[in-house]
Amino acid sequence: MNVVLSRDSQVRAMENTVTNAERYFGQFCSLLASYTRKTARLRDKADQLVKQLIDFANTENPELRATMRGFAEDLAKVQDYRQAEVERLEAKVISPLKLYGAQIKQTRADIKKCKRVQNNEIKQLEKLEKLRQKSPSDRQMISQAETSAQRASVDTNRSTHHLAETVDAFQEQKLKDLRKIFSDFVTIEMVFHAKAVEVYSSAFQTLENYDMGRDLQDFRTKMRGIYGHSEARPLTDTNPSSSVLWPLASQSVQSTVAQQGKDEEESEADSVEEIPLEDLRGHQQGHRD
Repeated sequence: MNVVLSRDSQVRAMENTVTNAERYFGQFCSLLASYTRKTARLRDKADQLVKQLIDFANTENPELRATMRGFAEDLAKVQDYRQAEVERLEAKVISPLKLYGAQIKQTRADIKKCKRVQNNEIKQLEKLEKLRQKSPSDRQMISQAETSAQRASVDTNRSTHHLAETVDAFQEQKLKDLRKIFSDFVTIEMVFHAKAVEVYSSAFQTLENYDMGRDLQDFRTKMRGIYGHSEARPLTDTNPSSSVLWPLASQSVQSTVAQQGKDEEESEADSVEEIPLEDLRGHQQGHRD
Protein backbone atom coordinates (compact mmCIF):
# COMPACT_ATOMS: atom_id res chain seq x y z
CA MET A 1 0.00 0.00 0.00
CA ASN A 2 2.89 2.35 0.63
CA VAL A 3 4.01 1.81 -2.97
CA VAL A 4 0.52 2.74 -4.15
CA LEU A 5 0.55 5.94 -2.10
CA SER A 6 3.98 6.82 -3.41
CA ARG A 7 2.86 6.40 -7.02
CA ASP A 8 -0.25 8.45 -6.31
CA SER A 9 1.89 11.31 -4.93
CA GLN A 10 4.09 11.09 -8.00
CA VAL A 11 1.12 11.37 -10.33
CA ARG A 12 -0.29 14.30 -8.36
CA ALA A 13 3.02 16.16 -8.66
CA MET A 14 3.05 15.59 -12.41
CA GLU A 15 -0.55 16.72 -12.65
CA ASN A 16 0.27 19.93 -10.76
CA THR A 17 3.10 20.61 -13.21
CA VAL A 18 0.75 20.34 -16.16
CA THR A 19 -1.97 22.35 -14.40
CA ASN A 20 0.44 25.23 -13.70
CA ALA A 21 1.66 25.19 -17.29
CA GLU A 22 -1.93 25.25 -18.54
CA ARG A 23 -2.83 28.13 -16.26
CA TYR A 24 0.18 30.38 -16.78
CA PHE A 25 0.82 29.65 -20.45
CA GLY A 26 -2.82 30.42 -21.12
CA GLN A 27 -2.44 33.75 -19.32
CA PHE A 28 0.79 34.51 -21.15
CA CYS A 29 -0.89 33.81 -24.47
CA SER A 30 -3.89 35.99 -23.64
CA LEU A 31 -1.82 38.92 -22.37
CA LEU A 32 0.71 38.85 -25.18
CA ALA A 33 -2.07 38.58 -27.75
CA SER A 34 -3.66 41.68 -26.19
CA TYR A 35 -0.24 43.39 -26.19
CA THR A 36 0.12 42.64 -29.91
CA ARG A 37 -3.38 43.89 -30.72
CA LYS A 38 -2.76 47.16 -28.87
CA THR A 39 0.55 47.56 -30.69
CA ALA A 40 -1.36 47.17 -33.96
CA ARG A 41 -3.89 49.78 -32.84
CA LEU A 42 -1.06 52.14 -31.93
CA ARG A 43 0.30 51.64 -35.45
CA ASP A 44 -3.10 52.55 -36.91
CA LYS A 45 -3.34 55.73 -34.79
CA ALA A 46 0.16 56.75 -35.80
CA ASP A 47 -0.78 56.25 -39.47
CA GLN A 48 -3.68 58.66 -38.95
CA LEU A 49 -1.28 61.16 -37.37
CA VAL A 50 1.02 60.88 -40.42
CA LYS A 51 -1.91 61.64 -42.72
CA GLN A 52 -2.94 64.66 -40.67
CA LEU A 53 0.61 66.00 -40.67
CA ILE A 54 0.81 65.77 -44.45
CA ASP A 55 -2.58 67.46 -44.87
CA PHE A 56 -1.47 70.26 -42.52
CA ALA A 57 1.88 70.64 -44.29
CA ASN A 58 0.11 71.30 -47.58
CA THR A 59 -1.50 74.43 -46.08
CA GLU A 60 1.71 76.01 -44.78
CA ASN A 61 4.66 78.02 -46.08
CA PRO A 62 7.51 76.26 -47.92
CA GLU A 63 9.89 75.83 -44.96
CA LEU A 64 7.28 74.41 -42.59
CA ARG A 65 5.74 72.34 -45.38
CA ALA A 66 9.07 70.63 -46.11
CA THR A 67 9.78 70.12 -42.41
CA MET A 68 6.38 68.59 -41.66
CA ARG A 69 6.58 66.30 -44.66
CA GLY A 70 10.02 65.07 -43.61
CA PHE A 71 8.80 64.58 -40.05
CA ALA A 72 5.74 62.65 -41.29
CA GLU A 73 7.93 60.42 -43.47
CA ASP A 74 10.04 59.50 -40.44
CA LEU A 75 6.92 58.68 -38.42
CA ALA A 76 5.69 56.52 -41.28
CA LYS A 77 8.98 54.60 -41.23
CA VAL A 78 8.50 53.90 -37.53
CA GLN A 79 5.07 52.45 -38.29
CA ASP A 80 6.60 50.17 -40.91
CA TYR A 81 8.91 48.83 -38.20
CA ARG A 82 5.93 48.54 -35.84
CA GLN A 83 4.08 46.49 -38.46
CA ALA A 84 7.07 44.14 -38.65
CA GLU A 85 7.04 43.98 -34.85
CA VAL A 86 3.38 42.91 -34.84
CA GLU A 87 3.95 40.22 -37.46
CA ARG A 88 6.98 38.80 -35.62
CA LEU A 89 5.14 38.77 -32.29
CA GLU A 90 2.30 36.81 -33.84
CA ALA A 91 4.66 34.32 -35.50
CA LYS A 92 7.31 33.82 -32.80
CA VAL A 93 5.44 34.49 -29.56
CA ILE A 94 1.69 34.02 -29.92
CA SER A 95 1.66 30.96 -32.19
CA PRO A 96 4.07 28.86 -30.05
CA LEU A 97 2.03 29.66 -26.94
CA LYS A 98 -1.16 28.60 -28.71
CA LEU A 99 0.40 25.23 -29.56
CA TYR A 100 0.70 24.46 -25.86
CA GLY A 101 -3.06 24.05 -25.67
CA ALA A 102 -2.92 20.83 -27.68
CA GLN A 103 0.17 19.52 -25.84
CA ILE A 104 -1.38 20.14 -22.44
CA LYS A 105 -4.61 18.47 -23.52
CA GLN A 106 -2.72 15.34 -24.61
CA THR A 107 -0.69 15.25 -21.40
CA ARG A 108 -3.85 15.60 -19.32
CA ALA A 109 -5.33 12.63 -21.20
CA ASP A 110 -2.24 10.56 -20.28
CA ILE A 111 -2.62 11.59 -16.64
CA LYS A 112 -6.28 10.56 -16.58
CA LYS A 113 -5.40 7.21 -18.11
CA CYS A 114 -2.71 6.61 -15.51
CA LYS A 115 -5.09 7.56 -12.70
CA ARG A 116 -7.68 5.08 -14.01
CA VAL A 117 -5.06 2.35 -13.95
CA GLN A 118 -4.08 3.35 -10.41
CA ASN A 119 -7.69 3.28 -9.28
CA ASN A 120 -8.06 -0.21 -10.73
CA GLU A 121 -4.99 -1.36 -8.78
CA ILE A 122 -6.44 0.06 -5.58
CA LYS A 123 -9.75 -1.72 -6.19
CA GLN A 124 -7.99 -5.02 -6.80
CA LEU A 125 -5.94 -4.65 -3.63
CA GLU A 126 -9.03 -3.76 -1.61
CA LYS A 127 -10.87 -6.81 -3.06
CA LEU A 128 -7.95 -9.06 -2.13
CA GLU A 129 -7.87 -7.70 1.40
CA LYS A 130 -11.61 -8.32 1.87
CA LEU A 131 -11.29 -11.91 0.65
CA ARG A 132 -8.48 -12.55 3.05
CA GLN A 133 -10.58 -11.24 5.89
CA LYS A 134 -13.90 -12.89 4.96
CA SER A 135 -12.74 -16.14 3.37
CA PRO A 136 -9.22 -16.88 4.50
CA SER A 137 -9.70 -20.59 3.68
CA ASP A 138 -10.82 -20.00 0.06
CA ARG A 139 -7.39 -20.30 -1.49
CA GLN A 140 -8.70 -20.36 -5.06
CA MET A 141 -10.55 -17.04 -4.77
CA ILE A 142 -7.64 -15.50 -2.92
CA SER A 143 -5.20 -16.73 -5.57
CA GLN A 144 -7.31 -15.25 -8.36
CA ALA A 145 -7.54 -11.95 -6.49
CA GLU A 146 -3.80 -11.92 -5.95
CA THR A 147 -3.24 -12.52 -9.67
CA SER A 148 -5.58 -9.65 -10.58
CA ALA A 149 -3.89 -7.37 -8.06
CA GLN A 150 -0.45 -8.25 -9.40
CA ARG A 151 -1.59 -7.59 -12.97
CA ALA A 152 -3.08 -4.27 -11.94
CA SER A 153 0.14 -3.37 -10.15
CA VAL A 154 2.19 -4.17 -13.24
CA ASP A 155 -0.14 -2.03 -15.38
CA THR A 156 0.13 0.79 -12.88
CA ASN A 157 3.90 0.64 -12.85
CA ARG A 158 4.03 0.67 -16.62
CA SER A 159 1.52 3.50 -16.91
CA THR A 160 3.21 5.55 -14.18
CA HIS A 161 6.60 5.08 -15.78
CA HIS A 162 5.24 6.11 -19.18
CA LEU A 163 3.54 9.13 -17.66
CA ALA A 164 6.74 10.13 -15.83
CA GLU A 165 8.63 10.03 -19.12
CA THR A 166 5.89 12.00 -20.85
CA VAL A 167 5.73 14.70 -18.17
CA ASP A 168 9.53 14.88 -17.96
CA ALA A 169 9.73 15.49 -21.71
CA PHE A 170 6.88 17.99 -21.41
CA GLN A 171 8.68 19.86 -18.63
CA GLU A 172 11.96 19.93 -20.53
CA GLN A 173 10.28 21.20 -23.67
CA LYS A 174 8.29 23.73 -21.66
CA LEU A 175 11.44 25.21 -20.15
CA LYS A 176 13.17 25.39 -23.53
CA ASP A 177 10.14 26.95 -25.18
CA LEU A 178 9.65 29.40 -22.33
CA ARG A 179 13.20 30.65 -22.70
CA LYS A 180 12.95 30.83 -26.50
CA ILE A 181 9.55 32.50 -26.60
CA PHE A 182 10.53 35.29 -24.22
CA SER A 183 13.98 35.63 -25.77
CA ASP A 184 12.26 36.13 -29.13
CA PHE A 185 9.88 38.60 -27.51
CA VAL A 186 12.74 40.66 -26.09
CA THR A 187 14.70 40.46 -29.35
CA ILE A 188 11.70 41.64 -31.37
CA GLU A 189 11.18 44.56 -29.00
CA MET A 190 14.86 45.51 -28.98
CA VAL A 191 15.05 45.48 -32.77
CA PHE A 192 11.94 47.63 -33.06
CA HIS A 193 13.07 50.15 -30.46
CA ALA A 194 16.59 50.35 -31.88
CA LYS A 195 15.20 51.11 -35.33
CA ALA A 196 12.63 53.49 -33.84
CA VAL A 197 15.28 55.43 -31.91
CA GLU A 198 17.32 55.78 -35.09
CA VAL A 199 14.36 57.16 -37.06
CA TYR A 200 13.12 59.33 -34.19
CA SER A 201 16.60 60.85 -34.00
CA SER A 202 16.30 61.78 -37.66
CA ALA A 203 12.82 63.22 -37.01
CA PHE A 204 14.17 65.27 -34.12
CA GLN A 205 16.97 66.63 -36.29
CA THR A 206 14.46 67.52 -38.99
CA LEU A 207 12.53 69.63 -36.51
CA GLU A 208 15.72 71.19 -35.15
CA ASN A 209 16.78 72.25 -38.66
CA TYR A 210 13.51 74.04 -39.33
CA ASP A 211 14.17 77.69 -40.24
CA MET A 212 11.26 79.43 -38.56
CA GLY A 213 12.63 82.86 -39.41
CA ARG A 214 12.21 82.37 -43.17
CA ASP A 215 8.55 81.39 -42.77
CA LEU A 216 7.92 84.37 -40.49
CA GLN A 217 9.62 86.66 -43.00
CA ASP A 218 7.47 85.29 -45.82
CA PHE A 219 4.35 85.66 -43.70
CA ARG A 220 5.14 89.23 -42.69
CA THR A 221 6.02 90.15 -46.25
CA LYS A 222 2.63 88.91 -47.40
CA MET A 223 0.88 90.78 -44.61
CA ARG A 224 2.73 94.01 -45.48
CA GLY A 225 1.77 93.50 -49.08
CA ILE A 226 -1.91 93.26 -48.18
CA TYR A 227 -2.11 96.15 -45.72
CA GLY A 228 0.54 98.29 -47.44
CA HIS A 229 -1.60 98.43 -50.59
CA SER A 230 -4.48 100.12 -48.79
CA GLU A 231 -2.16 102.66 -47.11
CA ALA A 232 -0.65 103.66 -50.46
CA ARG A 233 -4.01 104.95 -51.88
CA PRO A 234 -4.38 108.77 -52.49
CA LEU A 235 -6.08 110.74 -49.72
CA THR A 236 -8.79 111.92 -52.10
CA ASP A 237 -9.95 108.34 -52.55
CA THR A 238 -10.44 107.73 -48.86
CA ASN A 239 -11.83 109.58 -45.87
CA PRO A 240 -9.06 111.70 -44.30
CA SER A 241 -7.79 110.37 -41.03
CA SER A 242 -8.22 112.29 -37.79
CA SER A 243 -4.50 113.08 -37.72
CA VAL A 244 -4.92 114.85 -41.06
CA LEU A 245 -8.22 116.50 -40.22
CA TRP A 246 -7.07 118.03 -36.95
CA PRO A 247 -4.38 120.38 -38.34
CA LEU A 248 -6.72 121.42 -41.13
CA ALA A 249 -9.51 122.12 -38.69
CA SER A 250 -7.15 124.15 -36.46
CA GLN A 251 -6.04 126.27 -39.39
CA SER A 252 -9.67 126.86 -40.36
CA VAL A 253 -10.58 127.96 -36.84
CA GLN A 254 -7.60 130.31 -36.66
CA SER A 255 -8.52 131.85 -40.03
CA THR A 256 -12.11 132.30 -38.92
CA VAL A 257 -11.11 133.97 -35.65
CA ALA A 258 -8.70 136.29 -37.45
CA GLN A 259 -11.34 137.15 -40.00
CA GLN A 260 -13.88 137.85 -37.23
CA GLY A 261 -11.37 140.17 -35.48
CA LYS A 262 -10.73 142.07 -38.69
CA ASP A 263 -14.46 142.38 -39.37
CA GLU A 264 -15.06 143.72 -35.85
CA GLU A 265 -12.30 146.33 -36.25
CA GLU A 266 -13.74 147.41 -39.56
CA SER A 267 -17.20 147.53 -38.02
CA GLU A 268 -15.98 149.73 -35.15
CA ALA A 269 -14.21 152.02 -37.59
CA ASP A 270 -17.35 152.27 -39.64
CA SER A 271 -19.41 153.06 -36.58
CA VAL A 272 -16.98 155.81 -35.53
CA GLU A 273 -17.20 157.31 -38.95
CA GLU A 274 -20.98 157.25 -38.79
CA ILE A 275 -21.23 159.18 -35.43
CA PRO A 276 -22.01 162.94 -36.02
CA LEU A 277 -19.21 165.32 -35.22
CA GLU A 278 -21.31 167.15 -32.63
CA ASP A 279 -22.08 163.99 -30.69
CA LEU A 280 -18.50 162.98 -30.78
CA ARG A 281 -17.30 166.27 -29.36
CA GLY A 282 -19.94 166.11 -26.63
CA HIS A 283 -18.87 162.61 -25.77
CA GLN A 284 -15.26 163.75 -25.41
CA GLN A 285 -16.19 166.75 -23.26
CA GLY A 286 -18.23 164.59 -20.93
CA HIS A 287 -15.21 162.43 -20.31
CA ARG A 288 -13.03 165.38 -19.42
CA ASP A 289 -15.70 166.88 -17.05
